Amino acid sequence: MAARAYWQGQIRLALVSIPVELYSATKSGAKISFRQIHEPSGKRIAYDKVVAGVGPVDRDEIVKGYELSKGNYVLLEDDEIEAVKVESKRTLELVQFVDAHEIDALYYEKPYYVVPRDELAEEAFIVLRDALRKAGKVGLGQLSVRGAEKLVALKPCGKGLLLETLRYADEVRKGQAFFGEIGDDEPDEDLLDLATSLIDKKTAPFDAGEFEDRYAQALRKLIDKKAKAKDGKRILEEVDEPASGAGGNVIDLMAALKKSVADEKGSAKSKTAKPAAGNKKTA
Repeated sequence: MAARAYWQGQIRLALVSIPVELYSATKSGAKISFRQIHEPSGKRIAYDKVVAGVGPVDRDEIVKGYELSKGNYVLLEDDEIEAVKVESKRTLELVQFVDAHEIDALYYEKPYYVVPRDELAEEAFIVLRDALRKAGKVGLGQLSVRGAEKLVALKPCGKGLLLETLRYADEVRKGQAFFGEIGDDEPDEDLLDLATSLIDKKTAPFDAGEFEDRYAQALRKLIDKKAKAKDGKRILEEVDEPASGAGGNVIDLMAALKKSVADEKGSAKSKTAKPAAGNKKTA
């Protein structure tokens, strides 16, 4: 099935408008979801829409309401909300350009691929893409979709563009509130050198394919094992937890770092060691 566009509209830069479509750049992975089950009957628990003093109600009797005061609501129909006129529902106007490093990672939410809607839009689309790339800038604007106006960043991505939704300033907590009690002491230089050496040893190009959701895999194994078990008994497995060494001293830290660096060196050597002559594979 072809991907469904998340949004259709136009990007506007001054007097230039470019018809585009947005597609989600991410998808759900191997996440395992559970249902709530009534154990005695084995049946799924349903959630009904219920009004106090009335009981269950039909979905077509439900409207949205904004609470002005306790128990006092302004009621709004879906078509009234949809009719609210906000220019950013159909147009993403690029109002500012910044260097990518100026946007803290805390502000990024979700990425979307941006493509020209048709061949007529392609020329202007390519000009915008390459101009952003040449300038080394990210475009900022606002986009209204699915009941919310989002702050967004636009940047080149291969032959296309990548749009990323951003959090507003009031949605981000300041780190100082959490980091304020951390001391200002400088670390021991030898410890710092060992830790830096360990980081260097483990440095490699990023490849998301090297990582897997091990928790989802373990849950899947548990589900398969439980499904095959005929008696339905509980299946519990012991998990090795890391030692909770509260307040380890500098000597312990030094020894741990030295051993970590040594282990990493040994691991690197074993990976690069050539196979013995008798173990060579034949074509």
